[in-house]
Amino acid sequence: MNDEVELILEDAEEKMQRTTNHLDTELQNIRAGRASVNMLDGIQVDYYGSMTPLNQVANVNTPDARTLAIQPWEKTMIDPIEKAILAANIGLTPMNNGEIIRINIPMLTEQRRQDLVKQVKNEGENSKVSVRNIRRDANEHLKKLLKEGLSEDLEKDAELSIQELTDNFIKEIEDKIVIKEKDIMTI
Repeated sequence: MNDEVELILEDAEEKMQRTTNHLDTELQNIRAGRASVNMLDGIQVDYYGSMTPLNQVANVNTPDARTLAIQPWEKTMIDPIEKAILAANIGLTPMNNGEIIRINIPMLTEQRRQDLVKQVKNEGENSKVSVRNIRRDANEHLKKLLKEGLSEDLEKDAELSIQELTDNFIKEIEDKIVIKEKDIMTI
C-alpha cells in the first residue's frame, strides 16, 4: 500500500510541475514590450519548399531592448523570412538592408499593458485551477485506497503531503505572475 501512496504523491508532483512549466511557456509568449528572440519561436519559413523554423535558417538576436536582428545564413532567404514574419500576423513589421532584417518593437500603450496583465492573471488562474484539480484527483485516489485497506493515518499523512505540494506550487505560480506583471508594467 505504501508504494501506491508514493506513486500517487510522485504523480501529483510531476503533474503540478508540468503545469508550472506550461505556465512558463505561456508567460514567455506574452510580450512585455522588450525584444526577445522567443517572440519569433513559432515562425516557419519556406526553405526550398519545406517549412523550417526561423531559427534554423537565420541567426536571431537582440542588439538592444527594442530591436530584433535576423541574420539569414543565405542572402536569398531575406524575402521568405520577411514574408513569414508578416504572415505570422504578430504585429511586427520587418525591414531589411539587403543583409540583415531588423524589427523595431513598439512601446506598449498603458491600455495594452493592462490587457497583458489581465492575460497574465488569467494564465495564472488557469494554472492554479489545474494544480487544484490534480490535488483533488490525488485525494480521490487516496480515498479509494482507504476503502481497499489503507490505514487512516497513512491516508491523512498523504493528504497533508498533497496539500503541502499544492500550497508550494500555488505560491510558485503566484510569484511567477507577480514577476511577469512587474515586467509588463515597467516602461
